[in-house]
Amino acid sequence: MRPRSWSALGLNLRLLALMTGLLVSAAVPASAFCGYFVAKGDSSMFNRVSKVVIARHLDRTVITMANDYRGDPSEFALVIPTPTVLGRDQINVAEPALVDHLDAFTAPRLVEYFDEDPCLQRRFRAMAMQSARVEDAEGAAARDKALGVKVEAEYTVGEYDVQILSAEQSGGLGTWLRENGYNVAEAADKVLGDYIAMGMKFFVTKVNLGEKARSGRTYLRPLQIAFESEHFMLPIRMGMLNADGEQELFVFSITQGGRVESANYRTVKMPSGDELPVHVREKFGEVYPALFAEQARREPGVAFLEYAWNMNWCDPCAADPLSRAELRTLGAWWVAPDTGPKPLPGTVPQPRPGTRIMPRPGQGPVDAFVTRLHMRYNATSHPDDITFRLTDNAENFQTRFVIRHPWSGEATCPAADLYRQTLPHRMEKEAQRLASLTGWPIDGIRDQMSIPEKPDTKWWNDIWQRAE
Repeated sequence: MRPRSWSALGLNLRLLALMTGLLVSAAVPASAFCGYFVAKGDSSMFNRVSKVVIARHLDRTVITMANDYRGDPSEFALVIPTPTVLGRDQINVAEPALVDHLDAFTAPRLVEYFDEDPCLQRRFRAMAMQSARVEDAEGAAARDKALGVKVEAEYTVGEYDVQILSAEQSGGLGTWLRENGYNVAEAADKVLGDYIAMGMKFFVTKVNLGEKARSGRTYLRPLQIAFESEHFMLPIRMGMLNADGEQELFVFSITQGGRVESANYRTVKMPSGDELPVHVREKFGEVYPALFAEQARREPGVAFLEYAWNMNWCDPCAADPLSRAELRTLGAWWVAPDTGPKPLPGTVPQPRPGTRIMPRPGQGPVDAFVTRLHMRYNATSHPDDITFRLTDNAENFQTRFVIRHPWSGEATCPAADLYRQTLPHRMEKEAQRLASLTGWPIDGIRDQMSIPEKPDTKWWNDIWQRAE
């Protein structure tokens, strides 16, 4: 009969120092994130760290526990509450590299871009637009004419592709918008007609996904245990009995279907997609710990989501995905083993009671969803053991930050002049964002940046703050 409470083994010391528009909205497909991966914020950046991997499906659970204990090994002991008396075959040891690999794969990451020659970029865009129009100029023009719609101008503004339209009748404009990926209800045609009668033009926009991506914001071997229980939780209170200050806990969950969240503490996404100053590239090891500390100060008593993604792929990858053998060794018993003569490294411990767990037959994509939660806890901020819930939310999320290297070449085209005019504003925004995320004084951040002086501009440029 399955127990309903957790019992403790008699050891001591710590456990786990454990726009939308009024009328239309663009319907655009998802796109992969691109960029050059340059740094990661793994657990090695923090002190007093515990890493726990929980592989769970149905009521079967395998927990792998890694601790940053650096003292005399003879003085190390562990208190592990478990839901049942464990048999020998339910206990295993794993290589630290296995957990380190999962840590590196899911770590917050920094990616970089290099601005292109604004003159070359404008010429390339013009050539591409011209080429596309030549290929189907007659058909597109004929269709637009039949609908009474004319594209008066086209621009790329930040992460948006903008078109300025004129129209002769509302039905044609509504049809044109719907055919070009805008969700326009039939009832909107009357309102469009009123504006057409007034001689108005129409500003329509879609998200430019490429531009959006640019601006988007030594210890002992880990122990493993396997058991069957209806409870999905992790005991951390015992680890705080003799803990020295705040503890860092990283919980990596391997499941089927969707991400894992805390059921009794709020789960909060870490900031992601922010554009930071270029000098962050060389000091990400200082920036991310400060950034996390500031978020933990603002929102104590939460579990921060740093990563949630299917193991089949990553973009950008901070490390190679785990192999089937590694996933199985961490307890993902439902993952089919690798084919071929190479044996699995290590033995997956088996839950009791019940028969031996066998892998699912067949091959194909790896059915493993990985969630990374990061908690900074003490007896006050997290007074209770952590309970988890498995959700059906399979949306991908990763904590990532972006740096953009300014283009520094020579050019005399109008696009280059506009680029130079907007660069100081962009870099100031980067400084402000880094200050906001870390709590660092902004003057010190500015001192480490080479922000150019804002050039003289026309009066109308000074009254609008243009979005990057």
